[in-house]
Amino acid sequence: MFQLGKTIVSEEIIENDFVCNLNACKGACCVDGEAGAPLENKETEILVDIYPEVKPFLRPEGITAIESQGAFVKGEDGEWETPLVNGSECAYVIFSGNGIAKCGLEEAYNQGATKWRKPVSCHLYPVRVKEYSEFTAVNYHKWEICDPACALGTELQVPIYRFVKEALIRKFGKKWYTELEQVAKGLADTP
Repeated sequence: MFQLGKTIVSEEIIENDFVCNLNACKGACCVDGEAGAPLENKETEILVDIYPEVKPFLRPEGITAIESQGAFVKGEDGEWETPLVNGSECAYVIFSGNGIAKCGLEEAYNQGATKWRKPVSCHLYPVRVKEYSEFTAVNYHKWEICDPACALGTELQVPIYRFVKEALIRKFGKKWYTELEQVAKGLADTP
């Protein structure tokens, strides 16, 4: 672990490689699990505000879940998250013609219907961020469904922090990311 400003960062995001391989996993991270995507407080308001623009991009099952549970829910851990369909699939998930799970929020963004891409927790994945009163923890969340992404990342030699560069900058800013790159270079130069 090392510190950048008010963040404590795991070296694992530098030492491990990762590139999403949707052809292999089919977007399983959006449909497997027991909880929705973690949401920041301000993102709950955004979801409510953009729902009318996003709704046309969603599946009927997702719309039903959102309209019965709400645009966001409080998880078992007391934190905000996206609602689920059938206790597993994110209510905002859509499927491509070849069965790959994708984000309906991101599709609405890509089509110009909204100016908000998706929850930062999704954008950052496989990096997970946990806010504490004195600092923010930045860790690698290893999940076996992402083994193909780890293999592809190793093949392409793309460390996690580079794969999620845009999301890390979105969350922490360019200056923070530049400092992270310097730490990564220092670790690479250390025998």
